[in-house]
Amino acid sequence: MGTPRDITLAAAAALLGGLLVAHRLLPEIGGLRQLVGSFLPWLLVPTLLLAAVALATGSKVGIAAVVAPILAWSVLFVPQLVERPDGPSSTAELRVATQNLGARGTAAELTDAAVISVQELTDRNRPSVAAALDPQHPHVATVGTIGLWSRYPLDDVERLDLGQGWARALRARIESPAGDITVYAVHLGSVRFGETDSRNRTLHTLTDLVQRDPADRLLILGDLNTASTDPELTPLTRTLQDVRSGLGFTWPAQFPLTRPDHILTRGLTPLDATVRHTPGSDHRAATATLAPQVSR
Repeated sequence: MGTPRDITLAAAAALLGGLLVAHRLLPEIGGLRQLVGSFLPWLLVPTLLLAAVALATGSKVGIAAVVAPILAWSVLFVPQLVERPDGPSSTAELRVATQNLGARGTAAELTDAAVISVQELTDRNRPSVAAALDPQHPHVATVGTIGLWSRYPLDDVERLDLGQGWARALRARIESPAGDITVYAVHLGSVRFGETDSRNRTLHTLTDLVQRDPADRLLILGDLNTASTDPELTPLTRTLQDVRSGLGFTWPAQFPLTRPDHILTRGLTPLDATVRHTPGSDHRAATATLAPQVSR
């Protein structure tokens, strides 16, 4: 039998490996599964600390045990770190961005994007946002605290109530150089630790709408209040591409730890993706350049 130190190190390694591999099996009690899923990449930190302790103490059992969570983390996240969008294209391109404005954001730093979705648009910040975006984005649709600014015409604008009792999302068709694109600008239900029902309800409603939407080219821009590693998001991302470069954390803005802000697509090819620090907001903006998908 191993020493108490060996047993402790092996148990800690097993716990970390289990969380990485089977976090989807955690009970949704008090938001536990959502919390672990949202910050799952950060399990690398205790894993490396555990490896350092095992090496420092010369525990062969601990060193062997920590290999499992390191491999699990690598399988889950190394592909995201090395994968990059497809690169330059000669076809029509569309740059898009999504920004949770927070209390003082204006989205003025995002005017290079042709389509900009903003959340937390209020009577207080609306004049400054409009002043920044209107000159280059004459086509505008707003619903409650959601705004969509576009250089290209917006048609078939529809208010969406995703289950909150009021509209906090919209759907529109953009007549872009890349062809017609159906865009959903959304801000899903707020989430607090122990209170995920509202977010889950709005996420399931959005997923149902998108799965039934016949549009060949479809784009979701918004704050989904959950990370890509949250199992609740899987039914939506199963048929849509989550466009980002690396882990692409966006919140909190000063030191991002997770990514609640998303660009999801189908029928479009990502050419690049970035995260941008914009003054005045507690979220960083997510941006991407997209092109029509080429059939093969």
